[in-house]
Amino acid sequence: MTTPTTGPGGEPGYAPSRETPEGRVFTVTGGDWEDVLGGRDPIDDEKIIINMGPQHPSTHGVLRLVLELEGETVTQARTVVGYLHTGIEKNLEYRTWTQGTTFVTRADYLAPMFNEAGYCLAVEKLLGITDDIPPRATVIRVLVMELNRLASHLVWLATTGMELGALSIMTYGFREREKILDIFEMASGLRMNHAYIRPGGLAQDFPDSAVQATRELLEYLPKRLAEYEAMLNGNPIWRSRTIGVAELDVTGCLALGVTGPVLRSAGLGWDLRRTMPYCGYETYEFDVPTRTAGDVFARYEVRMEEMRQSMRIIEQCLDRLEPGPVIIGDRKIAWPAQLATGNDGLGNSLAHVAKIMGQSMEALIHHFKLVTEGFRVPPGQVYTQIEAPRGELGVHVVSDGGTRPYRVHLRDPSFINLQAIPALAEGGMVADVIAGGASLDPVMGGCDR
Repeated sequence: MTTPTTGPGGEPGYAPSRETPEGRVFTVTGGDWEDVLGGRDPIDDEKIIINMGPQHPSTHGVLRLVLELEGETVTQARTVVGYLHTGIEKNLEYRTWTQGTTFVTRADYLAPMFNEAGYCLAVEKLLGITDDIPPRATVIRVLVMELNRLASHLVWLATTGMELGALSIMTYGFREREKILDIFEMASGLRMNHAYIRPGGLAQDFPDSAVQATRELLEYLPKRLAEYEAMLNGNPIWRSRTIGVAELDVTGCLALGVTGPVLRSAGLGWDLRRTMPYCGYETYEFDVPTRTAGDVFARYEVRMEEMRQSMRIIEQCLDRLEPGPVIIGDRKIAWPAQLATGNDGLGNSLAHVAKIMGQSMEALIHHFKLVTEGFRVPPGQVYTQIEAPRGELGVHVVSDGGTRPYRVHLRDPSFINLQAIPALAEGGMVADVIAGGASLDPVMGGCDR
């Protein structure tokens, strides 16, 4: 329906209207809001409520934003979550402690290694075996987490660029991420949802082919990051869409519990790898990037620099890799017992299964019970936290002394950081909601769990 040239009173350019049970409805097909309705419409000061999502390319999954608008200015923003709820935390109560890694890895699906690491650190703390994890396993954990941080930040750069009109970055970001997923596939057999980090160590060793591919990545990626910065940093559209947009200072971040790159872009260098180190991070040399502007551009700068710092850590990890076991020596915890993968990498080789069965009936029974029933964890509760790509990932684990968790709760940074959406959006334009929300880098799998 096109806009008629005259309205009910003969006013030119007035939007057509019709009466409905909900009141008068205006149909606008184009033109500036003020020119169409301002000064002539008796309800031109009324607000409009629109839904952005849950199916929208700029909601990073299935986030729903309810926006109250005056023209194109956002006067109120509300976040609605839960559309991707998968019951991960509840399902953990019906699986063994080792099987739990196959669930937590699916929460924040862009940071699976961090989910696994946080969960396993909590289980190991309950077991009292934190200091017994083999050194090679700990180094590989740091290595794969930093590779995962690179992959996650590359997805953020790709999708944010797409949402702000830089379509080439979308292609480039996913292109580089593929190289990291290839490394994960070499190590775990899977591109995502790896269940690679297990209580007591790792599912299997980090192969030489993955080491070589990682070294090649460290030579390749810095040049690409420099190209992306040359493409974006001086681009007038990119700068106008990010500089001074969706600002949030340190006070606002602390009041809302916001962590990660968003907090560091506001000037506070809070990074759990430095402030509350784990997995030996205190022995690695790296810097914690910060900025002070607290806007979308500052968050972009922080993430770009974080990728370079991750590469520094990865290089140190490769230099520290020494031969040794990747699973704890305690046969009552290590699962599967005496792991020896077959040629397909998908489980124990037939020769190894025959060896287990031929040792003794007791060995066979123990192997069967360890895989099916699992090991027992002493009663108690712990909370561990690690620095995930989006901020503090906390894992609260409760044990009643059984072979399954009594309760597991994830403090996912995406869920906490989304509280900042109203602070970023209200008072700004609708278009800036896209940039501000994307700069938080929310992943709804972790948010909804």
